[in-house]
Amino acid sequence: MVLKNASILVIDDDADVLTALRLLLKPLVNNVITEKNPSNITSQIEKDDYDIIILDMNFNGLVNTGNEGIFWLNKIKKQKPETSVILMTAYADIDLAIRGLKEGASDFLMKPWENSKILETITSILSKKKSNSVKSKSLNSSSIEIIGESDVMQDVFVKLRKVAPTDANVLILGENGTGKDLIARALHDNSNRKDKPFIKVDVGALTSSLFESELFGYKKGAFTDAREDREGRFEAANEGTLFLDEIGNITLGQQVRLLTALQNRQVTPLGSNQAIDVDIRLICATNLDPTTLADESKFRKDLIYRINTVDIIVPPLRDRGTDITELSRHFVALYAEKYNKNSFTFDSGFISKLKKHDFPGNVRELQYILERAVIMTDGNTLKPDDLVFSSIERSTTKTPENTSLNLDDIEKNAILTVLEKNKGNVSKSAKELGITRAALYRRLEKYEL
Repeated sequence: MVLKNASILVIDDDADVLTALRLLLKPLVNNVITEKNPSNITSQIEKDDYDIIILDMNFNGLVNTGNEGIFWLNKIKKQKPETSVILMTAYADIDLAIRGLKEGASDFLMKPWENSKILETITSILSKKKSNSVKSKSLNSSSIEIIGESDVMQDVFVKLRKVAPTDANVLILGENGTGKDLIARALHDNSNRKDKPFIKVDVGALTSSLFESELFGYKKGAFTDAREDREGRFEAANEGTLFLDEIGNITLGQQVRLLTALQNRQVTPLGSNQAIDVDIRLICATNLDPTTLADESKFRKDLIYRINTVDIIVPPLRDRGTDITELSRHFVALYAEKYNKNSFTFDSGFISKLKKHDFPGNVRELQYILERAVIMTDGNTLKPDDLVFSSIERSTTKTPENTSLNLDDIEKNAILTVLEKNKGNVSKSAKELGITRAALYRRLEKYEL
């Protein structure tokens, strides 16, 4: 049911309305928050992401024109344009309803409402969003789904749709853990070669002695352990897609041999003088910075031009905004099913804590963090204390070159590190930092932690 993972914010100055909607929705949705004061809308939608906001149009008892509702509707759509808004009013003003829809509202409901009608409206909006997400934000195959609504991911999807149906060679750039392999698979699954082989090779892990035999194959007797003929990965991918991961880690000598095969569209197995024609679509990926690839002492420019007809840059998770919420829901639901647990809800601070983390390990790190949280929590509500961030990722990515020397930043990072170590225990953290609890609370307020 589409309702169960939904997060809904209800804004109305009538306490009875808020209570009625909370009682109606709470058993059915993942999260329902109520708010009496419309002035708090900005802060509410800043700290949490909502699928739907139910907004009253009249907050002034003297002037019931609905104009205040239109004002807050515009505020919401400006701040969170992807959020669906349902307008509610006790006055049957059709012109106002049409105006609200033109301003970006998803639907319009009259007070008093029928419970079945409001549930039908919410379900319809959520179903449309889910359907649109499959069409506009995701490229699906039989086994994967790429999730993301952020502007940077929309740019990736636009490029994917344009490039996938072609035979253009693609270079995928991005940090470790961003999902470059999913992009490669999506390119294949949305191409004209989707019914042919998709062969992945981690070329960065191949030694010089294995590079040619793995990629080009060998004949029986070509070397000591060659007891039978074996086709290489190029042959295995014939008429399909060859995905060379970690292409930036191969040596200059290996680059020469790879370039020759790509230029001639032929491979010659070890121990043979007979070249074999191959028809492949080539996709490569690397976590190297483009400036490193431009250094001819490390990477041949003629090879770069050969493999990089089109490049796709996969953004780091820290630049993907609201995608963290959507990915979190996806992974938590996935692991709840895997470990035979009931569905989870999120405590109000859970997503906020995730958003404050810089995720040096990107989506892969988020995935492992949430798997651990699902396994270790005893209840069905995930709280900030259930999040334990990887010290391995942090220690391997933070270097003197990219660490701020600003005193406030140093103090803030020290507080975050100690709080994470002590699982949010303020007393223990204050003692370890050598300050009083009151002093730590002042600093938490100062840095909005």
